[in-house]
Amino acid sequence: MSTKSKVSPELPLKIRLFISVMTFFVDLSCRPNFTINRRIFNLLDFKSPPSKKPINDVKSSDVTVDASRNLCFRLYTPTQDRDGDSMPIIIFFHGGGFTFMAANSKPYDDFCRRMAREIHSVVVSVNYRLSPEHRCPAQYEDCFDVLKFIDANDSFEGFDNANLKLCFLAGDSAGGNLAHHVAVDANGYEFNRLNLAGLVAIQPFFGGQERTESEINLAGAPFISVERTDWLWKAFLPEGSDRDHPVANVFGPNSKDIKGLKFPPTIVFVGGFDPLKDWQKRYYEGLKKCGKEAYLVEYPNAIHTFYAYPDMPESALFIKELKDFMEKQAK
Repeated sequence: MSTKSKVSPELPLKIRLFISVMTFFVDLSCRPNFTINRRIFNLLDFKSPPSKKPINDVKSSDVTVDASRNLCFRLYTPTQDRDGDSMPIIIFFHGGGFTFMAANSKPYDDFCRRMAREIHSVVVSVNYRLSPEHRCPAQYEDCFDVLKFIDANDSFEGFDNANLKLCFLAGDSAGGNLAHHVAVDANGYEFNRLNLAGLVAIQPFFGGQERTESEINLAGAPFISVERTDWLWKAFLPEGSDRDHPVANVFGPNSKDIKGLKFPPTIVFVGGFDPLKDWQKRYYEGLKKCGKEAYLVEYPNAIHTFYAYPDMPESALFIKELKDFMEKQAK
């Protein structure tokens, strides 16, 4: 008798409930015509205000880049004194399939605050426009404009000890996709002070027309299903495009050749129970084939978004690996 493949590790009840409620509201918000009912999703998308009073040794503030398109970022600065040493910068792009969440969504506020505290870094969490109201390439434009803004303006409060020469692009899921393309776009721009020291792709959201083994075998895994990802790509990509569009399938038939481009050292985090893991591994392999410095870290028992749950053992391992990677690039 054949047994069905396991599609999830044993998860604490609190995490199982959170995932169930979140996916229910996501599915309820997504309309068949690829528009979204934001009022439904916003019932669950709790927002955290900025806090100049330190929370867990980190203060935060919101900085406006372009009010006309609500482009801003939340700045996290550790308050623990370490002899005035300058800190690396993490420019973080949140996940949510290009469609959900924001820089001030509570899970991302908690996560960025944790990175700032435990890695002792300045974290810039970008609040970019969302699809389907704003399709590709709006998100890439917003994220890149934040880099240009920081390069030209570093006098705002909380940025005093930020080291512009140690700037790391980072993102989870869709944010990992954004980080890749922002790094590619940086080749056509001369920054005055900002230097991209590394890229952190946390379970990045890539895809293609093909169905991979992990997409098929991990049907029913937490958060990710081909039905959901197909909907997200359809709502995000330019009208008439398929999933082999170069922003989705970065090393596919229509992709841009990056062999001759300057590209920062990259670390790719993969979870064994993430249906997107085959695309993520292909991303790592594509970077290596192009001669780029790349590292792959896989946690066999990790689900999509594992890093957001401090109680999961892989979450602590992730922070350690990230810190080690950043320290290596700083040498």
